[in-house]
Amino acid sequence: MGAGHAHKLYRPGRSAVHDLPPHCKLAAVLCFVLVVVSTPREVVWAFGLYALLLAAVAVAARVPAGFLLKRLLIEVPFVAFAVLMPFVAQGERVEVLGLQLSVSGLWGAWNVLAKGTLGVAASVLLASTTELRSLLLGLQRLRMPPLLVQIASFMIRYGDVITDEMRRMKIARDSRGFEARGVRQWGVLGKSAGALFIRSYERGERVHLAMLSRGYTGTMPVIDDVTATRAQWAYAAALPLAALAVCLIGWTL
Repeated sequence: MGAGHAHKLYRPGRSAVHDLPPHCKLAAVLCFVLVVVSTPREVVWAFGLYALLLAAVAVAARVPAGFLLKRLLIEVPFVAFAVLMPFVAQGERVEVLGLQLSVSGLWGAWNVLAKGTLGVAASVLLASTTELRSLLLGLQRLRMPPLLVQIASFMIRYGDVITDEMRRMKIARDSRGFEARGVRQWGVLGKSAGALFIRSYERGERVHLAMLSRGYTGTMPVIDDVTATRAQWAYAAALPLAALAVCLIGWTL
């Protein structure tokens, strides 16, 4: 975890949110999501306030609305699932635009859409203001099992290695005039996938041997000891505490 690692979701910049320690942001997002999930689905206005809180964080982090909305497209499969719920759920029916829909299905669809969208938006804001390396350091600081942190670190780096290897193999196929036009070309693609697996496995073995030769004993050294002040913790806690106040009001009304 000593080298920097950028990802497409990260948006470089300087803001109060960018400057927060990663473990503070991780804890804040986790608590916010737990509060959102705990909110009764019937309290519709509460989810609107949660969205306003996230909008305020986006403004503080200087994350454009277009950037955030584009990354929210990842939840399209869940939206499709939610749209089907009113049609397949059982129970009392109600007519909406000439269609007979299930009342419980409508509430379930709203529950999935509202809470899922807020959770994805919070995750996107976290990723857009925190580098991957910092996220791993934050997980380490929050006492996540070291083995899981190492697996996540290797997975991130090997994802880029495998992607780059796939790109080189595609260039090699294209330089030989290969075009995947139909079933007949599946054999070539299958052989490419097998070669990619073998190369990745062999590279992993070489990397492991190199780590052992440099004294690796199962734990990674902590290069940056990330700490947070009380003021930073208080700033990070503003989002989940405000959401908690909304949730409590929703439960009492």
